[in-house]
Amino acid sequence: MPRLEFLMNVHIDLKPPVEVGAVPSGNRQIFDSIGGSFEGPRLKGQVLPGGGDWMLFGSDGVGRLDVRGALETDDGARIYMQYSGVLVVNAALAKALATGGETNYGDTYFMTQPRFETGDERYAWLNQVVAIGQGRNLPGAVEYGVYLVQND
Repeated sequence: MPRLEFLMNVHIDLKPPVEVGAVPSGNRQIFDSIGGSFEGPRLKGQVLPGGGDWMLFGSDGVGRLDVRGALETDDGARIYMQYSGVLVVNAALAKALATGGETNYGDTYFMTQPRFETGDERYAWLNQVVAIGQGRNLPGAVEYGVYLVQND
């Protein structure tokens, strides 16, 4: 039976969204990452600026994430992180967005599926893991708790 093992917390600071608007498949917004940090038992460092989320909000009230970014560990390794995910716009999220507030983990369904790539041998184990993340919104930022799916 699979079990979850904590990998890291990730904090990503964001610019205000670029409103692309109504497109054939929904409402498109682009969020540029301006930095952040991550920390867990096996890795720690900074989220590099230049990543982003090409979010698509559907008529069903669901945001579909399409995120790419780069991490740099405190010991100099570079890690590419890409994830898709689902963010359900419910009353708690709508209130936080309207008031500049935040949500807590579990206030809405905000789940991701991170993938990692690195050429640094110290972190090569990340190239072959399956991970999931749970997100929450903050003013000008998002945070994720990221977990490895382990095979017992």
